[in-house]
Amino acid sequence: MSTTAGQVLVALSGISRDDAEAVFGVLRTCYRSDDAFADLPQDATEGRPTVWTSTFEVADTRGEPRPASLTAPVTAELQGGPSQVRQMADVLSHAFEVRQQGVVAGDEEQEVRLRLSTSSDLRPL
Repeated sequence: MSTTAGQVLVALSGISRDDAEAVFGVLRTCYRSDDAFADLPQDATEGRPTVWTSTFEVADTRGEPRPASLTAPVTAELQGGPSQVRQMADVLSHAFEVRQQGVVAGDEEQEVRLRLSTSSDLRPL
């Protein structure tokens, strides 16, 4: 799947709608999106893989991310221009604990797999 300059495609896999909404909510505070998420099913179908996707326009940052909570770790794949993907990964690191799990680099696009979890600052003691 190809994106245009300034756009990053985000795919979240194997998670609840609430966790997908938490991640996409953080990204929507900073970037315009295609709003495709609004038309997705309410919940993942049990026993079947679910992937939540949305495309974000990274050229204009419009807000600062705030920490957010997740019920379980989330796998996020970001695909787009290398600088746009790095910028989005940085935004996510302000809201979640982020671990990079892999990178695939092409001529003009990069795909990064991240593992997101609730920041240790938000976890109860």
